[in-house]
Amino acid sequence: MKTIGLIGGMSWESTAEYYRLLNEFIRDRLGGLHSARCVLYSVDFAEIEQLQVQGRWTEAGEILAAAAQALEAAGADMVLICTNTMHKVADHVEAAVSIPLLHLADATAEAVRASGLHRVGLLGTAFTMEEEFYRGRLEAGGLDVRIPDADGRAIVHRVIYEELCLGVVREESRAAYQKVITDLVAAGAEGIILGCTEIELLIGTEDCPVPVFPTARLHAAAAVHAALSGTQNASGEAPATRA
Repeated sequence: MKTIGLIGGMSWESTAEYYRLLNEFIRDRLGGLHSARCVLYSVDFAEIEQLQVQGRWTEAGEILAAAAQALEAAGADMVLICTNTMHKVADHVEAAVSIPLLHLADATAEAVRASGLHRVGLLGTAFTMEEEFYRGRLEAGGLDVRIPDADGRAIVHRVIYEELCLGVVREESRAAYQKVITDLVAAGAEGIILGCTEIELLIGTEDCPVPVFPTARLHAAAAVHAALSGTQNASGEAPATRA
C-alpha cells in the first residue's frame, strides 16, 4: 500500500471527512483490520483564509508547497490538497515535489464522465465558482459547467465560511442550497458538483433532484485506487479497479 499525503486543515472539518473516507475505503477494499497509510500536514486555516481574502495567492502557494515537501520527506507517495479552492495554487505545489499531485478537479471530471453526464452545476466558494483555475480544468475534462447567479453564489460562499467551516449545519442553509440547486437544474444542469469539501456536511443525494458529485469522497476514492494499485486484498485477490 502506498502512503497518501494530505494537505489539510482547510478546514479541519472536511479534512476529518477525508481521513474517515480513506480508512473506510481501505477497509472495504482489503477487509480485516486494514486502514489507510497516510501522512497529514494540517495548516492554520485562519492564516490561509486571510491570504485568500487579500489576494496573496503566491504566499498561500508557498505555504502549501512547503507542506507538500514535508509530506514527501515523511514518506508520502502522492499528495492531495484537501480543498477545492486551494487548487488555485496546485501548479505551485506540484512543482515543489517529485511525487504526483492527485488533482481534485480531475477526479471529479472523471466521475462525471463515467456517469454519462456532461452538463453540471458547480457549487463552491466564490473563488472556485467564478475563477478559471477550477472551472477551466473541469471544462478541459469535457464538461459543460454552470454556476449559480450572483445571489446564489453569495449564499453558497457565505454558508461555507461562516457556518460549514465552523462545523455549523443549519436546516435553513440546507433549504437555501436546495433552492440554488433547483435553479441550476432548471437552467439545464444534469448533475451537481459539490465543489467545496465542506458542502458534503450539508448536502447529500437525498437533498438533490439530480445526481450529486461529492468531491471529497471522489478525491479520497481516487487516492485509495492509486495507493492500492498492484496490491492484493485479504483473500489474496487483486482489488477492484475503482474504490
